[in-house]
Amino acid sequence: MQTRAPHVVGRDREVTALAGALGRTREGRGGAIFLTGEAGIGKSRLARYAAGQAYDKGIRVLKGRGTTIGPMVPFRPIAEALLALFRGEPPDDAELGPYKPVLGTLIPEWHDSRSTTESVVVLAEAVLRLLASVARKTPCLLVLEDLHDADAETLAVIEYLADNLEDQPVLLLATIRTEPGHALELVHRIVQRGAATRLDLRRLTRQEVRQMTAACLDSEQIPAELCARLWTDSAGNPFVIEELLHGMVSSGLLVSGARGWQVLGELKLPVPAAFVRSVAHRTERLGPQGREVLSIAAVLGHRFPLSVVQRVTGIDDRGLLSHLHAGVAAQLVTPDEPAPDWYAFRHPLTADALLAQLTPAERADLSRRTADAIEDLHPGLTGDWCPLVAKLRFDAGSPAEAGLLFAEAGTRALGTGAAGSAVTLLDRAQRLLAGEARADVLDVLLPALAETGEFERAFELEREIADLHGLNSVRRAKLHTRLARVGHLAGRFTDGVEQVRIARTLLGQDAPDELTAPLDVTSAYLTLNIPSADRIEAAACLARQAAEAAARADLPDVACEAWQLLGIIAREQDLDEANRCFGKARALADAHQMPIQRIYALVRLAGNDWLESGSTAALGRVHDEACRAGAITVAYNVNAIMALQHVLTGAYEQAAKEIDSCLEATGRLKFHVLTRYLLMVKATLAGHRGNRQETDDATRKFEEAAKGGAQEIPLCHGLARAFCALLEEDHALAVRELDLAEAKESQNPTTFHLSGTHGLRVLLAVLDGRFGWSDYAVLAKSSAAGMRWNRHFADLAHAVLLGRDGLCAEALEVFERAQEAAAPYPMARHLGLRLIAREAAEWGDPVAWLRAAEEHFHQAGVPAVASACRGLLRQAGVPVQQRRTGTDQVPKQLRGHGVTVREFEVFVLLADRMGNKAIGTRLHISPRTVEKHVASLIAKTGQPDRESLSAYAAALSR
Repeated sequence: MQTRAPHVVGRDREVTALAGALGRTREGRGGAIFLTGEAGIGKSRLARYAAGQAYDKGIRVLKGRGTTIGPMVPFRPIAEALLALFRGEPPDDAELGPYKPVLGTLIPEWHDSRSTTESVVVLAEAVLRLLASVARKTPCLLVLEDLHDADAETLAVIEYLADNLEDQPVLLLATIRTEPGHALELVHRIVQRGAATRLDLRRLTRQEVRQMTAACLDSEQIPAELCARLWTDSAGNPFVIEELLHGMVSSGLLVSGARGWQVLGELKLPVPAAFVRSVAHRTERLGPQGREVLSIAAVLGHRFPLSVVQRVTGIDDRGLLSHLHAGVAAQLVTPDEPAPDWYAFRHPLTADALLAQLTPAERADLSRRTADAIEDLHPGLTGDWCPLVAKLRFDAGSPAEAGLLFAEAGTRALGTGAAGSAVTLLDRAQRLLAGEARADVLDVLLPALAETGEFERAFELEREIADLHGLNSVRRAKLHTRLARVGHLAGRFTDGVEQVRIARTLLGQDAPDELTAPLDVTSAYLTLNIPSADRIEAAACLARQAAEAAARADLPDVACEAWQLLGIIAREQDLDEANRCFGKARALADAHQMPIQRIYALVRLAGNDWLESGSTAALGRVHDEACRAGAITVAYNVNAIMALQHVLTGAYEQAAKEIDSCLEATGRLKFHVLTRYLLMVKATLAGHRGNRQETDDATRKFEEAAKGGAQEIPLCHGLARAFCALLEEDHALAVRELDLAEAKESQNPTTFHLSGTHGLRVLLAVLDGRFGWSDYAVLAKSSAAGMRWNRHFADLAHAVLLGRDGLCAEALEVFERAQEAAAPYPMARHLGLRLIAREAAEWGDPVAWLRAAEEHFHQAGVPAVASACRGLLRQAGVPVQQRRTGTDQVPKQLRGHGVTVREFEVFVLLADRMGNKAIGTRLHISPRTVEKHVASLIAKTGQPDRESLSAYAAALSR
C-alpha cells in the first residue's frame, strides 16, 4: 500500500502565506517566495500544493528544477520552466523586441545563429519581459525547485526577477536547502532588502508527527510506541517518516488488523541507518538486476534517462520497465514529467542511500560503464552530457579525462555567456590537469574571470603560470597576453602594461605575427588609457601594427579589433579615414561571421554619419539590426545617441522621455558606462532649457557615477553647463566652462567631440578677441570642426573674422553656410544669431536676426536671452514690442508684492551682489534703469536697504 500523506500537515503558516501571495498575484502584484529547509522537510510537497492551488485559481504554472545529474548546468531550471510555454500555442513575441533573440540561449525555437551573446543581466531582463508578456493574459506561478546547487547564472537571473516582479502578475516560488552556499547567501541578501519572503520550514512537532502518521496510514488508531519511535527516529522530518512507515509496512513490522494498526516485533532502528536500511531492504526485494538498475540511476544523479540505464545494463525494454514499475511501487522512483523517458528518485536522499551501499570499486566501475554508454549514445556530448560525463570519469578514477571534459564544458559555457558556470567548470579542470593541458584551460579561464569581474583572482593566477612545468616561452607569453587583456578590462592599465612587457620579453625580437598581433592590439588599448603626451600616436601605431600582423596571420577577430580602434582614433582628425577603418572592420566581420563586431562597426559608421550630417537615419537602421540580433547593449547605445540628438534638435519632451526610459533600463541592467553617458545627456537637456538647478543636479549625479575619470566630463562642461550659462546671459561663466572642457580634453583626450572645443569655444574666443586667424585655422582644420553641430559655430567664427577684415560678401556667404549647418538645431541657430549680431552691422542683417532670436527665446521661455535681444534692438534704435508674459517665472510671494518680470530679472542678479553696471550689462539696460528697479524692489518687498534686498534674493534662490 501507499504510505504517503494525502495532504499537507503542520504547515498552516506557510499555506496562509502562499494563499495570500497567489491572491495578490491575480491582482497584478507578484513577488518572490523562498521555501527553505533541510532535505526531506517538505519543500517540494509545499511547492506542489501551491501549484495545485494556482491551477484552481486559474493561474498558469511553469515548473523548473535545478540540475540533478552531474555538475551544474547554466540556466537549466529557468529553461525547463520557459520551455513549457512552447508545448501548446507559443507565446506572443511581439512585445519582446530585441529581447527575443537573447532568449535563444534558453529557448531553441528562438535561437538565431546571428544573435549576439549578451550579459546575464540582459538575459534576466529578457526572461522578465517574457514572463510579464505571458502573465498579462494569465497570471503566472514560476516554481523553481532544488536551487541549492544552482549555477551562478541561474542565481543571478533569480535575483533579478525577485527584485523586479513586484509590479507584475508573476509569483516566483523557489525551494532551497538550508546548506551553506551561494544560493542560501543570495536568499539572505534578497530577503534582507525586502525583495522577497522566506518561509523556513521547521521540523514537525510530536503532535504533528502523529497527525502525519494517521494521514499516511488512513487511520486514527495508531500505536503509541509507533508514534514515539517515529518521533525519535525521524526528528520530525516528513520524508523520513514516510520512508520509515513504508519500510515497516513492507517488511511486515507494521500490520493492519481488526483493531487497527499493530507493531509486530521490536522498533529499534536508528536514523540515518534506519533510512539506509529501509532503502536497502526495498532494493533487495527488486532482485540483482533491479538493484543494478537503481544503482546505475543513482550514479547518474537524482534524475536519470532510461536510454542510458538500458545501454549500461543491456536489459530489454520490457525488463527495464518491469524493474522501474517495481521501483515505483516500492516508492523509490517516480516518472519525471514532462520528459517521457526520464525518471527521478522520490527524494535526493534515496539516491544518496543507494550510493552509500556501493563499495568504492563498485561505484568506480558503474561510473566508467555509464560514461562509456553516454558517449556511445551522445557523440560529441552536447548540452548537459559533457559535464555529466566529466563527473563520471572523475568518479571512475580518470582525473585527466575528467579534466579535459570539464575544460570543454567550461569553454562551451563561456561561449554561451554563462561566465560564472564557466569559471566553476574551468577551475575544476585546471586542478585536474597539468602542463600544456592546464595552460589551455588557463587560456580560457582568464577571460572567463574577467567576464565575471574576478580580476584579483585572475591576477593571482600569474603565480600558477610561473609554476607550470614544461611550458615553453611562447606558451607562457600567450598567457601573459591574456592577463594583459584582463588588465585593460579591469581598468588596471599599469598592470596590463607590465603583462605586455613580460610577454614581449618571453617572445623576443623575431616573434611570429600570430603572437604579436593579439599582444599589439591589447597594448594599443592599454596605451590609449594611460596619460602621456604621445599616447594617441603610440596607440595608433600599435593598432596599425596589430592590424597588419593579424592580416598576415589570418586572425580576423584581432584585425577587427585593431581597425575599430584605429577608426576611433582617426575620428578627431579625419572622418573619412575613420570611416575607412570602420569599413574594414565591418568587411572582416561580414566575411568571418562575427555578428557583434559587425554591429559595432555599423554603429560607429552610423555615428560618424550623424556627427557629419546631423542625420540619424543610419543609426535608426543599425538600431533595428541590433534589435534583430538581440544586441541589447548596442541598441541602448543607439537610444542614448538618439536622446542627445533630440536635445540638440530641440525635441526636449521626447528627449526627456527617452532619457528616463533608457536610464531605468541601463540602471537595472547595470550598464554603468551607458548610464554615465545618459546622465551627461540629461545635464545637457537641462542646460539647453536654461534650467540652472536641474543642470547642477544632473551634473552632480553624473559626477557621482563618473568618479572623476569619464570621457564625458568635457561634454558636461561644454555642452551642458556652458549653454546653460549662455541662456542666463552669463558669457563669462560660459567661457570658463568651455575653457575647463578644453583643459579636461587636453589632460585626458576623449573620443567625444561636441564639447565646444572645435565649435562654440572658437566662436566666443573670436568674439572676445582672444582668438585670431591663426588660432581659428588650427582648430578649424580638424575633423571635429567639420561635424555639423560644431561646423555651425566654427563657420560663424569664420564669418566674424572675415567681416572684421572688411570681406563682407565672403562673410555673408560663410554666414549662410553656418545657417544651413544649424538648420536642425533651432536653439543653437538662434543663439548664434544673438551672439554675432553686434559684429554684423556692416555685412549682415542684425536687426532681422535679433528679432528672430528674440521671438524664439521668448516662445521658448528663456527670458534672459530674449531680454538681451530686445536690449540690443533698442541700442540699435529699433522699436521693440513690449513682452508682458513670463510672470509665471516670478515666485508666488514676489508676485503678491506686485514684482514685474523685469524687476524679478534684476532681483535674481542681486543674489550674487552684482552692481548696477554689471546688471545693466547682463540685461542690456542702463545702470540708471537698474537703480530704479532696485528702488522699486526695496519698496515692494519691504526690505530696509539694498544689502537686505540682496540677502533676501540669495535666500529665495536657494
